[in-house]
Amino acid sequence: MPQEITIDQPLAARLERLGLEFQAGFLGAELVRHPENLEALSDLAHLLTLLGRHAEGLEADERLAKALPDNPLVHFNHACSLCLSGRLLEALDTLEHSIELGYDDPDHMAEDEDLLPLRGEPRFQRLLHKLQAQA
Repeated sequence: MPQEITIDQPLAARLERLGLEFQAGFLGAELVRHPENLEALSDLAHLLTLLGRHAEGLEADERLAKALPDNPLVHFNHACSLCLSGRLLEALDTLEHSIELGYDDPDHMAEDEDLLPLRGEPRFQRLLHKLQAQA
């Protein structure tokens, strides 16, 4: 029977980050070979955000929004990346656009940590109430 290995928290966090960086590198290489692979681009955008590489994550989300202009979730994620990049007015505009396209998860919108800087904004609250009323 395999023996359980215990590692300390800082080492576990470094190993986790190393694994995420490896995945991001792999997906980046995939996109060099196949730039039309939107699934890889979506996964890469998510990983870059997790890694705190917000400018790169925003670039990936912008590519996705151009490639999938009618996808509400893509635009919601783009709004999150804009918010993380400090572009709050653009984030609100994009968030509103995602709702117009059919984004319909008010609970997630209210709790998404990426949108934390917007929560106190009256416009964000109006959008959230509008979405809650539609649900």
